[in-house]
Amino acid sequence: MMTSVDTDLIRALADPLRLQIVALLAHETLCTTHLVEETGAKQTNLSNHLKVLREAGVVDTEPCGRFTYYKLCPDVIASLAGQFADLAERARTATDNKRTCP
Repeated sequence: MMTSVDTDLIRALADPLRLQIVALLAHETLCTTHLVEETGAKQTNLSNHLKVLREAGVVDTEPCGRFTYYKLCPDVIASLAGQFADLAERARTATDNKRTCP
């Protein structure tokens, strides 16, 4: 049970295509056309995944003429990394904790 980790964010990143989008956006800000070319996904499918990432706060949009560019929100990723680091630290200190069976 990971109550201290943002489960909505984990769900948003759990899909392989969304994780690929995040990895691409870690390198540069891209528009939907670029993401279609890079991933090979259909535009409508990609738009649905981008919506999930936007709603989770992972990506932000930047209008540019008739195109919409997407950029990664690094603070959200850093926050999630920190949450996992906290879990790992708790696990390290809890190695000797063991409940007795009734």
